[in-house]
Amino acid sequence: MTTDAAAPVINVRGLTKDYGRGRGVFGVSLSVAPGEVLGFLGPNGAGKTVTMRHLMGFVRPQAGTVEILGHDCFRERPAVQANLGYLPGENVCMREMPAGAFLDLMADMRGMRDRFRMRELCEAFDLDRDARIGSMSKGNRQKVAIVAAFMARPDVLLLDEPTSGLDPLMQERFLDLVAEERARGAAILLSSHIFEEVERACDRVACIRAGRVVMECSMADVRARRGCTYVIEFVSADERRRWAEACGVVADEAGGAVAELGNVTDVNALIRGLAPFDVRSLSSREQTLEELFLGLYEGDGQASVPEDGR
Repeated sequence: MTTDAAAPVINVRGLTKDYGRGRGVFGVSLSVAPGEVLGFLGPNGAGKTVTMRHLMGFVRPQAGTVEILGHDCFRERPAVQANLGYLPGENVCMREMPAGAFLDLMADMRGMRDRFRMRELCEAFDLDRDARIGSMSKGNRQKVAIVAAFMARPDVLLLDEPTSGLDPLMQERFLDLVAEERARGAAILLSSHIFEEVERACDRVACIRAGRVVMECSMADVRARRGCTYVIEFVSADERRRWAEACGVVADEAGGAVAELGNVTDVNALIRGLAPFDVRSLSSREQTLEELFLGLYEGDGQASVPEDGR
């Protein structure tokens, strides 16, 4: 679905909540259109969960507006939550209940008469409906939360670290589920620090740091910004040190005979510089999303805010 001309389903403008000592969110703006997945990236304490809690209507903004489907998230919380699926970063399911009983309770609260989608998701994620939630592993408790968030086919999905605890197979199934919901037209905000997950699932990304959005762009723009990293294997550690000294490169002794150069823009210059030295191999790989954003986060030298201001 093309989303450029669609009105935003999730609309945050100038959101501010100051908890003091640099904690909170400050002037955060972001939007998500129907059929779009926005990746919400940032280190722990950056403000992702605070933003999610405002969207759920749990917190009143000090300044700015937070709307879903045109409803003010705090003042009109029931109307917002009726069309919303929420997967919290901290799983707080009722641990004394069997998984099936908990999901039935959630379905009753949402007025769901048809439980087919619930059963379908339980099967897809190999969820034992009879198991008591408190006796489950973290990954299985996460499966319960995923089913609860997705089973009503909501118009909006807020996903806070959604694959925490899942094994690789279940992560794949989750990403397939996100793609299915996007194709259906759901607006999805996906908060994560797993960059591979974001790269595969998202149409755009917004990066938050110390409570402020520092970059927002499409995944196509992100890919265009990514450079290449070159891995050079010399015949010996001595040869590597000789090259490092000649080129003014700070050598990592633990690297042995291998050197890694990021963000190389002039390959010809690199090759010319290597010509006087004995090189066993030269290979390249695309810069990872994590490497790209790590440079962004560390760019101004600021530290991230404490965990309780996330």
